[in-house]
Amino acid sequence: MCVPYQETSPGLLICHRCGAQLTAGEGSFYVVNIEAFADPTPPRVDPDEPMEAIAADIDDLVRRMKDFSEQELMDQVYRRLTLTLCAPCHQAWMDNPTG
Repeated sequence: MCVPYQETSPGLLICHRCGAQLTAGEGSFYVVNIEAFADPTPPRVDPDEPMEAIAADIDDLVRRMKDFSEQELMDQVYRRLTLTLCAPCHQAWMDNPTG
């Protein structure tokens, strides 16, 4: 799990990828911000579809959402992570960010 950028003790940080200890002020690590958000495109609505069908779809969505916590619902819409990476892990991440 990624935690926000913070020093764990004065001057000491941990690489989120390999766990190496990092020292603030040495210039030996990177702070990486990742922001992810759900598709912002509005849903397509068929203008010929009866309003009852659209209302039923909305009711179904609301019913399914009740099974999730507020945090789970928010995480499906927007998420921001801040990572600290040592120089080697940063380079590996830059070379293959999805891998």
